[in-house]
Amino acid sequence: MTWTQIANQPWMLWRRQVAAILRLELKKTLFSKRAWWIYLLTLGPVFITGMHSLFARGGHHTMGEDQMIFAGIFQVYFLRLGIFFGCLGIFSNLFRAEVLERTLHYYFMAPVRREVLTVSKYLAGVLAAVIYFSGSVALSFLFISAHWGPVFQQYLAHGGGLAQLGWYALTAALACVGYGSVFLLSGIVIRNPLIPAAVVFVWENLNPFLPSLLKKFSIIFYLKSLCPAGDTADGPLAFLASTAEPTPAWLAITGLLIVSALVLAYAAARSRQLEVSYSE
Repeated sequence: MTWTQIANQPWMLWRRQVAAILRLELKKTLFSKRAWWIYLLTLGPVFITGMHSLFARGGHHTMGEDQMIFAGIFQVYFLRLGIFFGCLGIFSNLFRAEVLERTLHYYFMAPVRREVLTVSKYLAGVLAAVIYFSGSVALSFLFISAHWGPVFQQYLAHGGGLAQLGWYALTAALACVGYGSVFLLSGIVIRNPLIPAAVVFVWENLNPFLPSLLKKFSIIFYLKSLCPAGDTADGPLAFLASTAEPTPAWLAITGLLIVSALVLAYAAARSRQLEVSYSE
């Protein structure tokens, strides 16, 4: 098929452009020098759970307690801190880093629609974030109880362990999808994305203490509805928390995907207003 024939079929042209940009952006996102601190965010819990299994042989605890500890690590660290700040670093820099490095104009000079560029960058960010954090979640889940040996293997194969691991990895991936769309938009619309990130961080962490109706206007409420172990992260202030019925899994997943798609569509539309300026 000639280039003229491809150009006459916009969907095929866009698909090829997305694939090309995706390869380039994924390489930059995964192997950028700026990503060193994201490596720390993802490798930290893997190292801690690995050390736990290495030194906990014969300890006075049960495998069930290991799994409850992991549930707390997932909700307190991964959902509230690690994935949040990791996505902030990945997605808000998809355009801002290009400005800082004075390379954004190369994309704008290419015959690529801004919407295609935005979606391609977002997909690269999602893939990178999922590799980082779903991978970290999976390794941490496996490491924390690895010292139980055959008992843990039996739990994975026949005790529902693999199903739990799947839900944790899926929840982490959906967190990357949801927070990624928000931070991509903030990186396009606002010169300093740290300001909206601070607002979102406070709102998400106030979620346990909000009235039931307001809880539903946050990403973390739906993510917690998908966690296999339920809500274990309210800590010493749990008595101040209000309760709300968790959202069914199918509705939480569908809702997160729809909202993320709407935010991405708005970000793509706003990207048409971006102008190259290296004066900041």
